[in-house]
Parts: sequence; C-alpha cells; structure tokens
Amino acid sequence: MEGQKIRISLCMIVRNEEATIARCLDSVKGIPDEIVIVDTGSSDCTKEIVTEFTDKIFDFIWIDDFAAARNFAFGKATMEYVLWLDADDVFTECDREKFLKLKGDFDPLVDVVNMPYLLAFDQFGAATFSLRRNRLVKRSKNFRWIGAVHEYLEVYGHVLNSDICVTHKGTGGNDSDRNLKIYEKRKAKGEAFSPRDLYYYANELLDHRLYNQAIEFYQEFLKTGQGWVEDNISACGKLADCYQKLERNDEQLQYIFKSFEYASPRAEFCCRLGFHFLSAKQYEQGIFWYKLATQLEKPIDSWGPMIEACWTWLPHLQLCVCYDRLGKHELAYEHNEIARRYRPENTQVIYNKTYLEGVLGKIKAKQ
Repeated sequence: MEGQKIRISLCMIVRNEEATIARCLDSVKGIPDEIVIVDTGSSDCTKEIVTEFTDKIFDFIWIDDFAAARNFAFGKATMEYVLWLDADDVFTECDREKFLKLKGDFDPLVDVVNMPYLLAFDQFGAATFSLRRNRLVKRSKNFRWIGAVHEYLEVYGHVLNSDICVTHKGTGGNDSDRNLKIYEKRKAKGEAFSPRDLYYYANELLDHRLYNQAIEFYQEFLKTGQGWVEDNISACGKLADCYQKLERNDEQLQYIFKSFEYASPRAEFCCRLGFHFLSAKQYEQGIFWYKLATQLEKPIDSWGPMIEACWTWLPHLQLCVCYDRLGKHELAYEHNEIARRYRPENTQVIYNKTYLEGVLGKIKAKQ
C-alpha cells in the first residue's frame, strides 16, 4: 500500500523533570503534531518549561500506578498515532531524521511501531545495552497500559520493527526507592503478584542489594512457568548475579546453565561461563565458551536485554587472554586483532597488541 503522512500525538507523564524535559522536547522537533504532558505532582519548574512547547498540560493525582497515568495521557491524544517517551529520553539527530522520513511515508495498515531502546553506553558513545519497546501506536486501537510498576503497552495487529532508536539519557535524579516502595505497599496489602510483578519486584530487590530476597522472588517467578521467555532468561542471569555476590559458585553455575532451557545459548551466558573457567584457570574450558559466543548469530527478533560487547569484541578479548595463558601467542594476537576492529581505542586491546608483538618478536628472533 502507498505510504502517507500521518499525524502524531506525543504523550508523556512527568514529575520534577526540569533537568531533562526541554532536552527531550527539543529532540522531537517536527515529529509530533501535538504534545500532551501529564504532570503527576511536580514541585519544580517542569510545568513552566513545558509551556514553551505545548499548552496541553494536564494534572493527574499520583496513585502509585504508572499504567493509570499513561492511560490517562493516551486518553488526551487526538491525532491518528500516539508516541510515548520519558523525560530523560531523546532522539539523536540521525534518529529524528529517520523518524521524520517514516512519518512522511507511513503504511496506514501498521498498528504498532517498536524501536530499539538504548540504555547504556561505553566511553566512546557506542551502545552497550539495549532492548525493544513498542513506541508508536494507532490511537483508534485503544491499546492499554498494564501494570502499576514497570508497565507495558499491550498491543496486537500489524507490527513494524523499526531501526529508529530512542536513547535514554538518565540523570540519576529520580527516586531510586520509588518502585520498591510501591511493590512493598502492594505486598503489605496482600495483593497477589502476577508473574511479571514477581520478576520486576525481584529486580528492585536486586538493585537494592537485597540478594537473598531477590533470589526468593526470581525463583518464585520461574516456578510459575508463565513468564515471558526473555524475562525467564534474564531472571537466570540475575539469579547468577545474586549467587556470585553471595559467593555461592555452584548455584551461580546452575542458573547460567538453566538459561539454556528457555532458548538457544546466548552470548551473554557463554561469556559468563567463559569468565568462570578463566577465573578458575581452566583455560581450555574458557576457550570453548568464549569461542561459542563468537560463533552465535545475534537473535534479530529478540526483545530482551542485549549486552553488545558479548556479541562483538569481549569474547575475542578474553580468548586472547586464555590463549596467552596457554602459551599460544599467535592465536592470542589473532583474537586481540579481531577485538581491535570493534574497539580500536580500548586500552586493554592496545596493551595486548604491544605486549604480544613483543612476545612474538622475541620468539621470531630466537627462531
């Protein structure tokens, strides 16, 4: 079907976002045809700043329910499609231009557009951690947000997997205890937690270094057998993290291997196993797992968290270490060079190159 230009409502819920809201709204210039801001109780200059961008500002009394606030915001939209962002999100200029192109030539049969969400970056600005979120939806479908905390947009229909990225630029200024407190209140009231609630409650406990409690709720989540596959895999990784912090190595390994029950091995878990064996000076076993990580194809349709390093340069850097420890310096150099293609300015890669060229030079001189 021939594409057409669509009109878009940007809907946001905000609270005390004076440090980031202008940056976010500046980054979307030309994308939304209207901007709907729902304020859940700001005590700073957020609303004053927002008036420079829109007059559609609404108040929502906070009831410890993110889905309720987002659904209220979506209810104020009037355009054909609804886009959502958080105040500490932005579109880079490149992604803004991609979005404008998409907007100008849009297939009206599309109900949902999902986009990569870039959450962490290395010192060179390359994304190191990402996942996908449904970002742009057809308003007439009346899609609803679900979940008081870590809410999600329940969608169906014709979905477009876009390469337009949303970049998260958090300031660390948000209330880090907020979500945990919401879960604790719900728990105290005797509310039954869904599998998704169990998983995200466990995440909050892990973030607060309450490792034993986190383990309890991750295990309870997995026992339901009803979790989304990506959350199941992620829970295995987080359980391994908890046991590592508690120095309980056997259980750590148990959950790394358990991740293989839910999907083919992921590079993140292969690197975990490689590191375990490297640390134990079992270099051949370490090589096996790191090499496997280099041979895996990145799952294109995966919506789960992805650590880019594990799918690119990190296993090669670690293979360099393993082979060096075994005295296989040429192989070590070969893998360090592969890592260097991805990370030419990485200090460890540069050090390895200098060190191995010295070792190989001495070996050649002796020959």
